[in-house]
Parts: sequence; C-alpha cells; structure tokens
Amino acid sequence: MDVKEFIQKTVTDHPVVLFMKGSAQFPQCGFSGRAVQLLKQCGVKNLVTVNVLEDEEVRQGVKEYANWPTVPQLYVRGEFVGGSDIMTEMFETGELQSLLKKAEVTE
Repeated sequence: MDVKEFIQKTVTDHPVVLFMKGSAQFPQCGFSGRAVQLLKQCGVKNLVTVNVLEDEEVRQGVKEYANWPTVPQLYVRGEFVGGSDIMTEMFETGELQSLLKKAEVTE
C-alpha cells in the first residue's frame, strides 16, 4: 500500500483522524497538543491519531493529500477540516462542536 492509499484508508475507516506530531497522550508540538485538547473539549470519542514523526513519507504525503502545508490535520468522516488555527477559530464560533455533533462522533 502506498502512502496515499494509507492516508485514504485511514481517513475513511475512522470517523475522526488527526495527523499530528506525537500522540494524543504525548503531543510533540504545541499545535498538535492544542488540536487534541479542542477535540477532547468537544467530547470526541474514538479519536484516531497518526504520528507523522514516525514516517517521513506519511508526513509529506498528508500535506500533499490535503494540499495543506502544515500538521496537525483533522479529518472528520473522510473530509479534511483544517489545522490547529482553523480548529481554534471553529471552536470559538461553535462551528467545530456543530460539525462533530452532526458527524455523530461526540459523546
């Protein structure tokens, strides 16, 4: 399976996927940590994280897949949502909570 297939399979097999630096338990950058905190505050259940630091091909591939230059990257039900800044803006307006509730991925 090539990197694009791996990313495609990951985002379609799991309702909420965060490509990040580190893991939900141990984020390895502030932006990834913020993204995880926002999702926890929204009550996301079954968050799947992919540590891009473990595989350079995935780290580059995810940037090309979404045509988005930075990590973290959030996918909900296979759709790219955005990075940490967009997630923060959406959270502040209530849009992130609405999106996650509509996708039926919160408690």
